[in-house]
Amino acid sequence: MVDSLQDLIQKAAHIIVKSKNLIALTGAGMSAESGIPTFRGENGLWSKYRPEELATPEAFFRNPRFVWEWYAWRIGLVINAKPNPAHKALAELEKMGFLKLTITQNVDNLHERAGTKRLVKLHGDILTARCVSCGYKLHMSEPPKEIPPKCPSCGDIMRPDVVWFGEPLPVKALEKAFEYARRADAIIVVGTSGVVYPAGIIPHVVKNSGGTVIEVNIAESGITEIADIFLKGAAGKVLPELVLEVKRISERT
Repeated sequence: MVDSLQDLIQKAAHIIVKSKNLIALTGAGMSAESGIPTFRGENGLWSKYRPEELATPEAFFRNPRFVWEWYAWRIGLVINAKPNPAHKALAELEKMGFLKLTITQNVDNLHERAGTKRLVKLHGDILTARCVSCGYKLHMSEPPKEIPPKCPSCGDIMRPDVVWFGEPLPVKALEKAFEYARRADAIIVVGTSGVVYPAGIIPHVVKNSGGTVIEVNIAESGITEIADIFLKGAAGKVLPELVLEVKRISERT
């Protein structure tokens, strides 16, 4: 007999309540319910745009205005988006003391706006611009009026402070993510394809260290085959139900 989604949520909740070092890994599917397009899938951004034309250093230096116009559009989407119930659910798990760290591949600021404090951003921050010469960083509360924006410190052009194809991830962020993954006894993986590395390795590190992998996704992914519990459904519906069950169990114990 196959367990129902509710049965699986209860099992996952028991694991969370017993955990000592729970972490989460989130991908684009986490923010899709906030109206931010994912990158993969038939309606993903990469089905409409070529990555090498928009998200590589070579593309940027070839045509910085073209790249910035695309990022200005995305910045507008992020600023107008609101954290959805899935973001709020993870923030609540952290507030309850269960979730020790959220690791995200997303470049939006929805986790922070939902109340998450312990956060590692592996792929950077779309609301930050970084000077290509002196490294000066500027936080943006709206799309840049001047495209490409100029550095207020040295006058050179600035770029989005995100990780592009062919670029390494921020060393400190990566080190912290893997440090927590090695110690984790459970991980909640939400809305990620599991095919982008090195982020996709993180659930495997937890699994290989003896931890439990709980996946929340609308469809099977590159993580599903190692998941101990697969909660199929929209994160905005599944995660609040999971947190509610965690509350019920923790109140009884």
